[in-house]
Amino acid sequence: MAEKMPSVLVFGGLNTYSRALASYLVPKDGAPLVSHIRIVDKFSVHPPTTYLGAEFPEILKKPEIEYKQANLTNQSIIPSLFDPPEGHGPYDYVFDLTGEVRQDRTEMIQITTTCNVARLLGTEAAKRKVKAYVRLSLPYYKTADKGPFDEKQDPKPNGTCGTWWHETQRILANIEDLNLVIVRAGLGYGPYINFGIIPTFITVAAVYGDMQKPMKSLWSPGKQPNHTVHSEDVAAGMFACAQWIAPLGRAAANDKAGETIPFHNDKSKVAEVEGMPAADKTVTAPLFNLVDDSQATLLEIGQISTSFFNTQFEFFNFIENALFKVGSTFNIKDDIVEEINEDHVGHWTQMLLRSNPPRPNTPLSAYMDKYQLEKIVVGMSNDKIKSVVGYQLRKPKYNHDTIRECIDTWKAEGSWPAL
Repeated sequence: MAEKMPSVLVFGGLNTYSRALASYLVPKDGAPLVSHIRIVDKFSVHPPTTYLGAEFPEILKKPEIEYKQANLTNQSIIPSLFDPPEGHGPYDYVFDLTGEVRQDRTEMIQITTTCNVARLLGTEAAKRKVKAYVRLSLPYYKTADKGPFDEKQDPKPNGTCGTWWHETQRILANIEDLNLVIVRAGLGYGPYINFGIIPTFITVAAVYGDMQKPMKSLWSPGKQPNHTVHSEDVAAGMFACAQWIAPLGRAAANDKAGETIPFHNDKSKVAEVEGMPAADKTVTAPLFNLVDDSQATLLEIGQISTSFFNTQFEFFNFIENALFKVGSTFNIKDDIVEEINEDHVGHWTQMLLRSNPPRPNTPLSAYMDKYQLEKIVVGMSNDKIKSVVGYQLRKPKYNHDTIRECIDTWKAEGSWPAL
C-alpha cells in the first residue's frame, strides 16, 4: 500500500519563496509530492497585489492548491487557518515563511509582523501536534570574513531586521512540543525571484553590460563570502527537513541536530515582547544552514555576473571609497546611495523602453538600497544538512547556466528587456 502523501500549510513568503515551494510540491508538469497545500498570506492573487511570476498562477489552478488571503497579525483567525478543508485530515507539515523583509521597518513593525506572527503560528501548530514546523530564516546576519560558519558558530544579526528575525528563532524554539526545524538560508535567487540582493545584482550587471562599462563595488578586495542558494533548493531543502523531523519528533531531532540559539537583544525587551525567552535561558532547536556549493566571495559573484553580460567587475579606488564611506562601520550616506544609483537606474529605464516591445511594468529593479550597498558578509557551511538530513543540492553552483535560467523565465513572461 502506497504511503499517504502529507498535507501542507504554508504561511507567508508570497513575495519571497512560497511560490517556489508550491511549484516544487505541486509541479506544473509532474506528480505532486503532497495531497493538499494551503498557502496563506496578506496579498491578493486575484487581482495580484504582489509579483507572482508566470508559473505560480498556473500552479494555483491545480486541484491540490488552495490560497487564502488573511492578516496573520489577527490572532482570532489563526485557529481557523489550521482547520483542513472537508475531506482532508489534519495538516502534517507547516512551513513558516512569514516576517517583514524590509530593512527600513521600525522595531515595532518587526516585533508585530515577524516575532508575534511566528509565535501565534508556532503555538497553534504545537496544539495541533503537526509533525513538522519548518521556519525559514533569511540571511540577515553578518558572519566573519573568513567563514564558512557551521551551525555552532554565532553570527551577529544585522540591524533591527536581523535582531528580530533572530529573536523569532528563540521564541519558536521556546514553544514546548513544537516539532521545529530552523532553516537558515543564504543569498537567494532563481526563476521568478525578484527579492533580495542577487536578483538586483544580476539586473545591475546587465545594465553595465549594455553600457559597456565595468560594474564597480565599494568593498575591495571582495574576499568576503557571499554564499548563495537557488530557490529550488530553498524549497526542496525545507521539504527534506520536514520529512526528516516528522518521524523523529522534537526531542530526538534536538539530540541529532539541536543548536543553542544565543541571545542577541536588549534585555529590557524580554518583559515587553510576549513569548520572548529570558536572556539567560538556553533555548535549543534543530538548525541547518542552506547554501549551495559555490562558497563564493563578493568578487566571484561579481565576476560571474558581469562576465555573463560581457563586462567586468571592478572596485572603486581608495579616494572614491573615502567619499562613499563614513567612520569605522562603513555606513553609507543616504545622498551617496542616490548618487551611486543615478546612472544605472536611469539606464535600466532606457533599456526597458528600448525593448521591442517595451517592458515598462517589470517587477525587476536596478535600484540598490542602502542595505544592498553595505558590506554583506554571508558565509555558511552546508555540510550539516547534507550529512544529517541527507539533502542533495539540485542547483549546486551559481554560474552562467543558473543566471541564464532566471533571465529566460523573465524574458518569457515579459519582465526582461528584449534588445
